[in-house]
Amino acid sequence: MIILEEKMPGVPPPPPYSPGRDAAPPPFPHNSRATPVLGTLPSHLLLRIVYLTFTNGSSLEKQRKTLYWLTVSLRLVNRAFYVACMHVLRSTYIPSYASLVHPPYTSDPFPLQSSALYTAPKPADAPIQIRSLQRETQVLDLFIALKVREDVWLDETELHLERDESFRDLFDLNQPRARTEDLVRVYGMREGLISADGRRPTNGPSGSRSRQKTVPFDALSVTFSSRRLGLVLTTRERKRTVVEVQRTKDESLEAGAKRLVREMKLWLSGA
Repeated sequence: MIILEEKMPGVPPPPPYSPGRDAAPPPFPHNSRATPVLGTLPSHLLLRIVYLTFTNGSSLEKQRKTLYWLTVSLRLVNRAFYVACMHVLRSTYIPSYASLVHPPYTSDPFPLQSSALYTAPKPADAPIQIRSLQRETQVLDLFIALKVREDVWLDETELHLERDESFRDLFDLNQPRARTEDLVRVYGMREGLISADGRRPTNGPSGSRSRQKTVPFDALSVTFSSRRLGLVLTTRERKRTVVEVQRTKDESLEAGAKRLVREMKLWLSGA
């Protein structure tokens, strides 16, 4: 047997090791993602966490204290917690709110056919503030803030007397006025008289009526009483009542809002 021995080409030896002080580490792959925090969780997970603050089998008194904590503490942490907490609070208290609305007044804090949230234009580095386009939602939020406090105080002591006048002010004035403003926005946008893009109106010459085709909803408000309705236009220079109509005490809010829009159309046309 003949064994043929072939010389393989030699492999060069590794370079000599010389540790350097300024040598950079090798480019190992690394994860550059930011460390997740609770406020950056997806909204459905954050909402689930908020719901879990209500322990199973807890007493009504404990649940009311948790709702109070959501109102005065947790929702103020950041935007994500605010949205999650308000979802829980509004869904909890809206039946009680609706039961206190005076007939024949109507209520619709969360319309399905309009934008739920409106973010006013701000600089890029400014904090984001959520404001509901539906003005009755603000009345509901005031009711929640008042109701959670009154409930907890009633649980703490039997000597606390619930202040009925606070709720009376909300449902005698704030709720029907805000609902009328929302109806004016709906009817006014339908007629092409009102816009909801957040732009402010500009005044024309002194003593002349505005000739603009649309008025931003942010500039409008309603004065409400048992006998009279007024539409107020606010500009940088002044605030003035541009339309005023009569109403009866038991008149529906829809009828009064439609009359305001009709008079507003005449005012804009210069009639």
